[in-house]
Amino acid sequence: MSGEPAAPYRVLLCDDQELIRTGLRMVIGSQPDLMVVGEAADAHTALELCAELRPDLVLMDIRMPGLDGLAATRELCSRSPAPKVLVVTTFDLDEYAYGALRAGAAGFLVKDAVGEEILVTVRAVLRGEVMMAPSAVRRMVERFVLPAAPAAERDRLALLTGREREVLALVAQGLTNGEVAARLFLGETTVKTHLGRVLGKLDLRDRVHAVIFAYESGLVTVGG
Repeated sequence: MSGEPAAPYRVLLCDDQELIRTGLRMVIGSQPDLMVVGEAADAHTALELCAELRPDLVLMDIRMPGLDGLAATRELCSRSPAPKVLVVTTFDLDEYAYGALRAGAAGFLVKDAVGEEILVTVRAVLRGEVMMAPSAVRRMVERFVLPAAPAAERDRLALLTGREREVLALVAQGLTNGEVAARLFLGETTVKTHLGRVLGKLDLRDRVHAVIFAYESGLVTVGG
């Protein structure tokens, strides 16, 4: 006898363009495992609805008048429990997308994404996966990273062992766990363990944020 079906994931939409919200609602609301529980035309309303509705995922436009999506994303990601945030942007490798990742977003969607792409990305983020290749993060960081590492970020590197720094540096250069393992003559499981410890010690959300930290701390340098 099978158990009760899992409750659908709860999704909140925030975009100041009604047409965009309508399109997202049609795509997401058509799926049995996803449910749109609310919509907001501005970030202030989105923050209020999140406190009331407790969505699992927020699709957040990052360019809106008034309180922008970056500030709203930062606020949501600081809450406990925090919903996952998937930002909606016009261009995937611009300063807004980079700012959203730094604010804690799990990834982003471009506004002209087709329905299938939207669903794949939404479900992956809900599963806790990273929907952006480290190589793409690297290109973004190299374009927008600060020229000098903040002292606080440099100091956090002291929390890591030498091996953990090696693993983090290679991940930041876009290598997969398997490639890191081969480079350091380690087992892939050992690499995953080291990376997990890095995320825990530095309080980083995922692999994408580890890449950003590696550059912003000066562990890896642009062009280096």
